[in-house]
Amino acid sequence: MTGSGSVPTVGVVVIGRNEGERLERSLRSALSVSPRVIYADSASTDGSPAVAERLGVAVVRLPPDGQLNAARGRNAGYAELKLRFPECNAVQFLDGDCIVQPGWIAKASAFLADHPDVAVVCGRRFEAHPEASIYNALCDQEWNTPIGEANECGGDALVRAEAFEEVGGYCSSLRAGEEPEMTARMRSKGWKIWRVDAPMTEHDAKILTFRQWWRRTQRGGYGYAQAWRVTNGLPQRLYGRNLRSAMLWALLVPLLVLAAAVATKAPLLLLVLPVLFSLQIVRIAPKSRHADKIKWAGAVMLMVAKFPEAIGALRYFLGGNDGGIPEYKSNA
Repeated sequence: MTGSGSVPTVGVVVIGRNEGERLERSLRSALSVSPRVIYADSASTDGSPAVAERLGVAVVRLPPDGQLNAARGRNAGYAELKLRFPECNAVQFLDGDCIVQPGWIAKASAFLADHPDVAVVCGRRFEAHPEASIYNALCDQEWNTPIGEANECGGDALVRAEAFEEVGGYCSSLRAGEEPEMTARMRSKGWKIWRVDAPMTEHDAKILTFRQWWRRTQRGGYGYAQAWRVTNGLPQRLYGRNLRSAMLWALLVPLLVLAAAVATKAPLLLLVLPVLFSLQIVRIAPKSRHADKIKWAGAVMLMVAKFPEAIGALRYFLGGNDGGIPEYKSNA
């Protein structure tokens, strides 16, 4: 680890699949902060590569081979960025449904220059329309992580090229959870991850239905399981607590209550389940980081989420990388 005391030269890698109008907004924001922009497309069918080319952005096309994921797109985009712009020693990764905020690159670049032991710096990702649905509002709070040294980052982050190359980039086999897995490897090498107090990107989740939320949460459970398995050899294995919680509340507790009801021939015992879930909601709501107006809704959704998380984890454990992972996004 050598780092650098000078402000890095920044390139931008944008990834996307069928992002529609969101992609053009994302690419224009990337071009406003750097002329060095690459778009990695995951077999879009909505003309996304043509949109990027019309804006003068180089495109990397991933084949529709059933192995598409964000990690693979970011790695491919990074390789193309370094090929075309070898002077880049930092890269802003950007999801195609996000818009870089003015001033972010300057602040984040200065932070990397002043902190040579920091591999990744991220800021506040916020939802464009948190008022559109409870699911968008929960996403907005999900992005609002604590300021200071962190264990992980999200999909949008400024990454030091030296650290990225030292650990070999993202794990391309991961369908989800690729960011915390990579940053765990970075931390094992002595690098630090940092969240600074600055607006970074505007995100447009467009999660407007329960079905979309359910499928997204399944992806989360799938990602927990994948990251837990591949970080077995690291000092801190990821997501063990999340998996235990999902399996406890979605499988073990319901099965124990059901078994007790059958064994005692007392079906009224099944009422213990909603009581236990209600008590847990009452316990966690006051401690929630959610804004006051959605604290209780957030606590309810947190408990409901145990079920799709468990389903997603089981899909991975039973099927491995071929277990399938659902899409939840809609175009536009």
